[in-house]
Amino acid sequence: MIQPPGFEQHSVVTSLGRMVYYTNEGEPWRSTAATSLKELPTLVFLHGFGGGSSAYEWSKVYPAFATEYRILAPDLIGWGRSDHPARNYQIDDYINTIIEFLELTCNSATPVIASSLSAAFTIRAAIARPDLFKSLILTTAAGLSDFGENYTRSFFAQLVSTPILDKLIYSTGVATSGGIRSFLEQRQFAQSDRVYEEIVNAYLESALEPNAEYAALSFVRGDLCFDLSLYIGQLNVPTAIMWGEKSQFTGPDIGRRLAALNPQAVKVFQPLDDVGLTPQLEMPAVTIGLIRRFLKLLNG
Repeated sequence: MIQPPGFEQHSVVTSLGRMVYYTNEGEPWRSTAATSLKELPTLVFLHGFGGGSSAYEWSKVYPAFATEYRILAPDLIGWGRSDHPARNYQIDDYINTIIEFLELTCNSATPVIASSLSAAFTIRAAIARPDLFKSLILTTAAGLSDFGENYTRSFFAQLVSTPILDKLIYSTGVATSGGIRSFLEQRQFAQSDRVYEEIVNAYLESALEPNAEYAALSFVRGDLCFDLSLYIGQLNVPTAIMWGEKSQFTGPDIGRRLAALNPQAVKVFQPLDDVGLTPQLEMPAVTIGLIRRFLKLLNG
Protein backbone atom coordinates (compact mmCIF):
# COMPACT_ATOMS: atom_id res chain seq x y z
CA MET A 1 0.00 0.00 0.00
CA ILE A 2 1.22 3.54 -0.70
CA GLN A 3 2.19 5.21 2.57
CA PRO A 4 3.75 8.59 3.39
CA PRO A 5 7.49 8.94 4.20
CA GLY A 6 8.35 8.27 7.82
CA PHE A 7 5.31 6.07 8.50
CA GLU A 8 6.13 2.49 9.41
CA GLN A 9 3.91 -0.57 9.36
CA HIS A 10 3.05 -2.47 12.55
CA SER A 11 0.23 -4.81 13.51
CA VAL A 12 -1.86 -6.10 16.39
CA VAL A 13 -3.87 -9.32 16.59
CA THR A 14 -7.63 -8.97 17.02
CA SER A 15 -10.29 -11.66 17.41
CA LEU A 16 -10.70 -11.71 13.61
CA GLY A 17 -7.02 -11.65 12.71
CA ARG A 18 -4.04 -9.39 12.30
CA MET A 19 -4.78 -5.69 11.86
CA VAL A 20 -2.02 -3.66 10.20
CA TYR A 21 -1.56 0.00 11.08
CA TYR A 22 0.78 2.82 10.08
CA THR A 23 2.48 5.12 12.56
CA ASN A 24 5.04 7.95 12.47
CA GLU A 25 8.16 6.20 13.78
CA GLY A 26 10.56 6.96 10.95
CA GLU A 27 12.37 10.01 9.58
CA PRO A 28 11.66 12.89 9.42
CA TRP A 29 9.20 12.61 12.29
CA ARG A 30 11.56 10.89 14.71
CA SER A 31 14.19 13.62 14.38
CA THR A 32 11.81 16.56 14.79
CA ALA A 33 9.93 15.36 17.88
CA ALA A 34 11.11 17.01 21.10
CA THR A 35 9.78 14.03 23.03
CA SER A 36 9.52 10.36 22.22
CA LEU A 37 6.57 9.16 20.16
CA LYS A 38 5.08 7.38 23.17
CA GLU A 39 4.89 10.67 25.07
CA LEU A 40 2.78 12.34 22.38
CA PRO A 41 -1.04 12.19 22.47
CA THR A 42 -2.53 9.64 20.08
CA LEU A 43 -4.72 10.41 17.07
CA VAL A 44 -6.49 7.56 15.25
CA PHE A 45 -7.73 7.62 11.63
CA LEU A 46 -10.24 5.00 10.39
CA HIS A 47 -10.97 4.62 6.67
CA GLY A 48 -14.37 4.02 5.10
CA PHE A 49 -15.63 1.10 3.02
CA GLY A 50 -15.73 0.44 -0.72
CA GLY A 51 -13.84 -1.53 -3.35
CA GLY A 52 -10.15 -1.07 -2.52
CA SER A 53 -10.53 0.97 0.66
CA SER A 54 -7.58 1.17 3.05
CA ALA A 55 -5.73 3.55 5.36
CA TYR A 56 -4.48 5.26 2.17
CA GLU A 57 -7.77 7.19 2.26
CA TRP A 58 -6.34 9.39 5.07
CA SER A 59 -2.71 9.47 3.87
CA LYS A 60 -2.94 13.04 2.52
CA VAL A 61 -4.18 14.25 5.92
CA TYR A 62 -2.53 12.45 8.83
CA PRO A 63 1.11 13.49 8.09
CA ALA A 64 0.04 17.07 8.90
CA PHE A 65 -0.37 15.97 12.53
CA ALA A 66 2.77 13.82 12.81
CA THR A 67 4.86 16.31 14.83
CA GLU A 68 2.10 16.78 17.42
CA TYR A 69 0.55 13.32 17.73
CA ARG A 70 1.35 9.64 17.68
CA ILE A 71 -0.61 8.73 14.54
CA LEU A 72 -2.37 5.37 14.20
CA ALA A 73 -3.95 4.67 10.81
CA PRO A 74 -5.10 1.03 10.52
CA ASP A 75 -6.31 -1.02 7.61
CA LEU A 76 -9.52 -2.47 9.01
CA ILE A 77 -10.00 -6.25 8.94
CA GLY A 78 -10.78 -7.38 5.39
CA TRP A 79 -9.12 -4.32 3.82
CA GLY A 80 -5.65 -3.16 2.81
CA ARG A 81 -2.80 -5.22 4.26
CA SER A 82 -4.75 -6.52 7.24
CA ASP A 83 -6.00 -10.10 7.35
CA HIS A 84 -8.89 -10.99 5.04
CA PRO A 85 -10.82 -13.86 6.65
CA ALA A 86 -13.09 -15.58 4.12
CA ARG A 87 -16.40 -14.84 5.83
CA ASN A 88 -19.62 -12.90 5.46
CA TYR A 89 -18.78 -9.86 7.56
CA GLN A 90 -21.33 -8.49 10.01
CA ILE A 91 -21.79 -5.16 11.77
CA ASP A 92 -20.48 -6.44 15.12
CA ASP A 93 -17.27 -7.62 13.44
CA TYR A 94 -16.25 -4.02 12.85
CA ILE A 95 -17.62 -2.49 16.05
CA ASN A 96 -15.74 -5.12 18.06
CA THR A 97 -12.45 -4.89 16.16
CA ILE A 98 -12.44 -1.08 16.37
CA ILE A 99 -12.81 -1.44 20.15
CA GLU A 100 -10.11 -4.13 20.26
CA PHE A 101 -7.71 -2.00 18.21
CA LEU A 102 -8.06 0.93 20.61
CA GLU A 103 -7.65 -1.35 23.64
CA LEU A 104 -4.47 -2.81 22.17
CA THR A 105 -2.82 0.42 21.00
CA CYS A 106 -4.04 3.28 23.22
CA ASN A 107 -3.44 3.86 26.93
CA SER A 108 -6.12 6.51 27.43
CA ALA A 109 -9.20 8.03 25.81
CA THR A 110 -8.27 9.05 22.28
CA PRO A 111 -9.64 11.37 19.57
CA VAL A 112 -10.77 9.20 16.66
CA ILE A 113 -11.29 10.44 13.10
CA ALA A 114 -13.40 8.17 10.89
CA SER A 115 -15.11 8.12 7.51
CA SER A 116 -18.56 7.11 6.17
CA LEU A 117 -19.80 3.68 7.33
CA SER A 118 -16.75 3.27 9.58
CA ALA A 119 -17.75 6.55 11.20
CA ALA A 120 -21.17 5.09 11.93
CA PHE A 121 -19.54 1.98 13.43
CA THR A 122 -17.29 4.25 15.49
CA ILE A 123 -20.34 6.02 16.93
CA ARG A 124 -21.68 2.66 18.06
CA ALA A 125 -18.26 1.67 19.46
CA ALA A 126 -18.17 4.97 21.39
CA ILE A 127 -21.64 4.27 22.80
CA ALA A 128 -20.50 0.82 23.95
CA ARG A 129 -17.10 1.96 25.29
CA PRO A 130 -17.07 5.73 25.88
CA ASP A 131 -13.94 5.34 28.05
CA LEU A 132 -11.88 4.69 24.90
CA PHE A 133 -12.88 7.86 23.04
CA LYS A 134 -11.94 11.45 23.86
CA SER A 135 -13.75 12.90 20.85
CA LEU A 136 -15.00 11.97 17.38
CA ILE A 137 -14.37 13.82 14.12
CA LEU A 138 -16.38 12.17 11.36
CA THR A 139 -16.91 12.57 7.64
CA THR A 140 -20.25 11.51 6.11
CA ALA A 141 -21.20 9.41 9.15
CA ALA A 142 -24.08 7.30 7.85
CA GLY A 143 -25.34 3.78 8.44
CA LEU A 144 -26.66 3.73 4.85
CA SER A 145 -30.10 2.54 5.99
CA ASP A 146 -30.91 5.62 8.04
CA PHE A 147 -34.43 6.75 8.94
CA GLY A 148 -35.98 3.52 7.73
CA GLU A 149 -34.29 3.36 4.32
CA ASN A 150 -33.51 -0.22 3.30
CA TYR A 151 -30.37 -0.34 1.18
CA THR A 152 -30.60 -4.13 0.78
CA ARG A 153 -33.65 -3.69 -1.47
CA SER A 154 -31.66 -1.72 -4.04
CA PHE A 155 -31.07 -3.35 -7.42
CA PHE A 156 -27.31 -3.54 -7.04
CA ALA A 157 -27.50 -5.03 -3.54
CA GLN A 158 -29.86 -7.70 -4.85
CA LEU A 159 -27.60 -8.34 -7.84
CA VAL A 160 -24.48 -9.00 -5.78
CA SER A 161 -26.45 -11.25 -3.42
CA THR A 162 -26.44 -13.88 -6.19
CA PRO A 163 -23.77 -16.57 -5.57
CA ILE A 164 -21.04 -16.86 -8.21
CA LEU A 165 -22.32 -13.72 -9.92
CA ASP A 166 -21.18 -11.66 -6.92
CA LYS A 167 -17.51 -12.63 -7.28
CA LEU A 168 -17.69 -12.22 -11.05
CA ILE A 169 -18.97 -8.67 -10.62
CA TYR A 170 -16.19 -7.96 -8.14
CA SER A 171 -13.37 -9.34 -10.30
CA THR A 172 -14.53 -7.74 -13.55
CA GLY A 173 -16.29 -4.56 -12.43
CA VAL A 174 -14.67 -3.55 -9.15
CA ALA A 175 -11.11 -4.89 -8.86
CA THR A 176 -9.87 -3.34 -12.11
CA SER A 177 -8.20 -0.04 -12.81
CA GLY A 178 -11.09 1.06 -15.04
CA GLY A 179 -13.74 -0.02 -12.55
CA ILE A 180 -12.10 1.81 -9.67
CA ARG A 181 -11.47 4.96 -11.68
CA SER A 182 -15.06 4.98 -12.93
CA PHE A 183 -16.46 4.62 -9.41
CA LEU A 184 -14.20 7.32 -7.97
CA GLU A 185 -14.95 9.77 -10.77
CA GLN A 186 -18.69 9.17 -11.03
CA ARG A 187 -19.77 8.32 -7.49
CA GLN A 188 -17.16 9.15 -4.85
CA PHE A 189 -15.70 12.50 -5.95
CA ALA A 190 -17.61 15.66 -6.76
CA GLN A 191 -15.11 16.56 -9.51
CA SER A 192 -13.62 13.80 -11.67
CA ASP A 193 -10.43 15.76 -12.44
CA ARG A 194 -9.42 15.41 -8.78
CA VAL A 195 -8.95 11.64 -9.26
CA TYR A 196 -5.29 11.09 -10.15
CA GLU A 197 -3.32 7.94 -10.90
CA GLU A 198 -1.89 7.39 -7.43
CA ILE A 199 -5.38 7.23 -5.91
CA VAL A 200 -6.53 4.67 -8.49
CA ASN A 201 -3.39 2.57 -7.97
CA ALA A 202 -3.74 2.58 -4.18
CA TYR A 203 -7.37 1.45 -4.34
CA LEU A 204 -6.53 -1.19 -6.95
CA GLU A 205 -3.67 -2.63 -4.88
CA SER A 206 -6.01 -3.06 -1.91
CA ALA A 207 -8.81 -4.49 -4.07
CA LEU A 208 -6.49 -7.17 -5.46
CA GLU A 209 -5.41 -8.54 -2.06
CA PRO A 210 -6.33 -12.24 -1.65
CA ASN A 211 -9.91 -12.58 -0.31
CA ALA A 212 -10.48 -8.82 -0.61
CA GLU A 213 -13.87 -9.53 -2.19
CA TYR A 214 -15.37 -10.88 1.05
CA ALA A 215 -15.46 -7.59 2.96
CA ALA A 216 -16.30 -5.58 -0.16
CA LEU A 217 -19.23 -7.82 -1.10
CA SER A 218 -20.53 -7.85 2.48
CA PHE A 219 -20.59 -4.06 2.24
CA VAL A 220 -22.21 -3.90 -1.20
CA ARG A 221 -24.85 -6.51 -0.31
CA GLY A 222 -25.89 -4.35 2.62
CA ASP A 223 -24.86 -6.80 5.34
CA LEU A 224 -23.06 -3.96 7.14
CA CYS A 225 -25.75 -1.31 6.80
CA PHE A 226 -28.00 -0.19 9.66
CA ASP A 227 -30.15 2.72 10.78
CA LEU A 228 -27.85 5.08 12.66
CA SER A 229 -30.82 7.21 13.73
CA LEU A 230 -31.73 4.44 16.21
CA TYR A 231 -28.37 4.79 17.99
CA ILE A 232 -26.96 8.30 17.70
CA GLY A 233 -29.11 9.63 20.54
CA GLN A 234 -27.14 7.40 22.94
CA LEU A 235 -23.80 9.03 22.07
CA ASN A 236 -22.12 11.04 24.84
CA VAL A 237 -18.66 11.60 23.31
CA PRO A 238 -18.09 15.16 21.92
CA THR A 239 -18.42 14.96 18.14
CA ALA A 240 -17.96 17.05 15.00
CA ILE A 241 -19.26 15.95 11.60
CA MET A 242 -18.19 17.03 8.10
CA TRP A 243 -20.42 16.22 5.13
CA GLY A 244 -19.81 16.73 1.42
CA GLU A 245 -22.74 18.51 -0.19
CA LYS A 246 -22.36 16.28 -3.26
CA SER A 247 -22.20 12.95 -1.46
CA GLN A 248 -24.27 10.70 -3.72
CA PHE A 249 -25.02 7.86 -1.31
CA THR A 250 -26.35 9.89 1.61
CA GLY A 251 -26.82 13.61 1.12
CA PRO A 252 -26.21 16.28 3.74
CA ASP A 253 -29.89 16.41 4.68
CA ILE A 254 -29.49 12.94 6.19
CA GLY A 255 -26.48 14.22 8.13
CA ARG A 256 -28.35 17.26 9.42
CA ARG A 257 -31.22 15.05 10.59
CA LEU A 258 -28.82 12.69 12.36
CA ALA A 259 -26.97 15.56 14.05
CA ALA A 260 -30.25 17.12 15.19
CA LEU A 261 -31.10 13.93 17.10
CA ASN A 262 -28.28 14.60 19.58
CA PRO A 263 -27.15 18.23 19.74
CA GLN A 264 -25.63 17.62 23.18
CA ALA A 265 -22.96 15.33 21.68
CA VAL A 266 -22.78 16.58 18.08
CA LYS A 267 -21.25 20.01 18.64
CA VAL A 268 -20.66 20.83 14.97
CA PHE A 269 -22.20 19.83 11.66
CA GLN A 270 -20.10 21.26 8.82
CA PRO A 271 -21.31 20.91 5.21
CA LEU A 272 -18.64 21.21 2.52
CA ASP A 273 -19.42 22.70 -0.88
CA ASP A 274 -18.30 20.92 -4.06
CA VAL A 275 -17.14 17.81 -2.20
CA GLY A 276 -18.32 14.20 -2.44
CA LEU A 277 -17.97 11.27 -0.07
CA THR A 278 -14.29 11.66 0.89
CA PRO A 279 -13.18 15.25 1.54
CA GLN A 280 -9.95 13.81 2.96
CA LEU A 281 -8.93 12.79 -0.57
CA GLU A 282 -10.73 15.43 -2.59
CA MET A 283 -9.82 18.49 -0.48
CA PRO A 284 -7.17 17.34 2.01
CA ALA A 285 -5.96 20.83 2.94
CA VAL A 286 -9.48 21.93 3.86
CA THR A 287 -9.99 18.71 5.80
CA ILE A 288 -6.75 19.26 7.74
CA GLY A 289 -7.78 22.79 8.67
CA LEU A 290 -11.18 21.64 9.90
CA ILE A 291 -9.72 18.75 11.91
CA ARG A 292 -7.36 21.18 13.66
CA ARG A 293 -10.28 23.45 14.48
CA PHE A 294 -12.44 20.58 15.75
CA LEU A 295 -9.66 19.05 17.87
CA LYS A 296 -9.25 22.38 19.64
CA LEU A 297 -13.01 22.83 20.05
CA LEU A 298 -13.80 19.30 21.26
CA ASN A 299 -10.68 18.61 23.35
CA GLY A 300 -10.08 22.06 24.81
